[in-house]
Amino acid sequence: MKDARAEVSTFADSRVLILKQGEPQACSLVVFGITGDLARRKLVPAIYNLARDAALPEPFPVIGVGRAEQSPDQLRDLLRKSVEEFSRTQPVDRGTWDHVAASIDYVHGDFSGPDLYEQLRSRIEEVGAQHGIDGRTLFYCATPAGLFPTILDGLEKARLLRPVTGEKGSLWPRVLVEKPFGRDLASSVELNDRVARVLDESQTFRVDHYLGKETVQNILVFRFGNAIFEPIWNQKYIDHVQITAAETLGIGRRGHFYDETGVIRDVIQNHLLQVLALCAMEPPTSFDADAIRDEKTKVFRSLRRIVGEDVTRRVVFGQYEGYREEENVDPDSRTPTYAALEVMIDNWRWQGVPFYVRAGKRLCEKVTEVAIHFKPIPFCLFGGQDTCPLVPRNVLVLRIDPDEGIALDITTKLPADDLWVGGVEMSFSYERAFEQSPRGAYERLLLDCMRGDQMLFARRDGIELEWEFVTPIVEAWENGSEPVLVYKPGSPGPDEAGRLTGRHGCHWKGFRDAARTRSD
Repeated sequence: MKDARAEVSTFADSRVLILKQGEPQACSLVVFGITGDLARRKLVPAIYNLARDAALPEPFPVIGVGRAEQSPDQLRDLLRKSVEEFSRTQPVDRGTWDHVAASIDYVHGDFSGPDLYEQLRSRIEEVGAQHGIDGRTLFYCATPAGLFPTILDGLEKARLLRPVTGEKGSLWPRVLVEKPFGRDLASSVELNDRVARVLDESQTFRVDHYLGKETVQNILVFRFGNAIFEPIWNQKYIDHVQITAAETLGIGRRGHFYDETGVIRDVIQNHLLQVLALCAMEPPTSFDADAIRDEKTKVFRSLRRIVGEDVTRRVVFGQYEGYREEENVDPDSRTPTYAALEVMIDNWRWQGVPFYVRAGKRLCEKVTEVAIHFKPIPFCLFGGQDTCPLVPRNVLVLRIDPDEGIALDITTKLPADDLWVGGVEMSFSYERAFEQSPRGAYERLLLDCMRGDQMLFARRDGIELEWEFVTPIVEAWENGSEPVLVYKPGSPGPDEAGRLTGRHGCHWKGFRDAARTRSD
């Protein structure tokens, strides 16, 4: 955000500060895996919504790459149906889609064969010359992670990764790759080394779509834009923090991928550790990408390692009942579909404050949130010290999904002749407050890549530090002999997860749809 320009405007009768981030540069987009789930469910609907909002640069040619032998018209028809099903804006505007569809072309072949990349190079050069965007290409690897080295090799051999200087010294082409970036520390380092041989770090955009979500971005603004919160954002006032990513769905048709990955590699290593870092980081020196990523990296370095016997004490793994009967899953699989961790950060701000991180599938509610639990009041005026534990604690909840927003539980007097003290929730919803739904994560990430802004993308050192923390945990489980804890679909997860919070004298924040009372 180095080139951001500040303006003051009015929104909903309030004065707002606008940091103009610069216009996205005209370029072509090459999508490997154009017929896969990610492209059909996320990328193409994101392109359509950006076009609908007139946010895309013009021109914006898209070249899909896949194995299927089909015509460009057949691909466009498939993608139109995907937009009609998955776009956040409905109904689909036919004129907008026709404009997007006219810019979509298709190249097919074997991802490991040189013919595909020679054909692709010819098409890119033709499009570049036609629209005056020579060299400015985004390569999006919307494929299984194992194909990324193959694609990178093919692009390099076809001379498609030769650096070109764009506006304000930014480098093209740019490569976007989805997580997981490796499957352990060794493979992540190896992959990063391979990338560094052909791409500058400024050309490498490691996608973690959680970082594109409105509430995740708002964590920094909320913390550093409100003087009432940052002074109490530390171990003196905060008792513990809970970070949850719960899904009601199972693995669907992703059995082969998921059984080799598991919940820690799939969600915790990337999504939730990134969220944790945003919540725990120190104030950056500026709002530039590297200043923010520097502070996140310091958090990753401060994570207390969980190794040896600590894995059994500070981590709980679970697997939902029926997982082993899912398609393409090993009948004897130990792959966890649920994990809960007690994470400690060894620095002055957070010493002694546990961060409880949990993620799971087939749980009782779909919710992703951060809950900051504050310490109890030091002295109770309402009935004596014996009643102090009965006074509700303050809890600040940052809702990431669904209904993005913020809620704060406060204590107040309830209407009654006697002194009734209870808790109420002050709640803010993005959609209700601003009368519009937030822009989708992939929409924001695509725009930022066109701008060359890497603030919402993971950096090499951060990725490797995350794997350094996670790898011993995963290996201890995969090489261990502890019995698999089975939990019922539609439940809050294995009961054993309660022992993590119980040691600290607290409880997991209850799911709204579960038959449980609220924590504290």
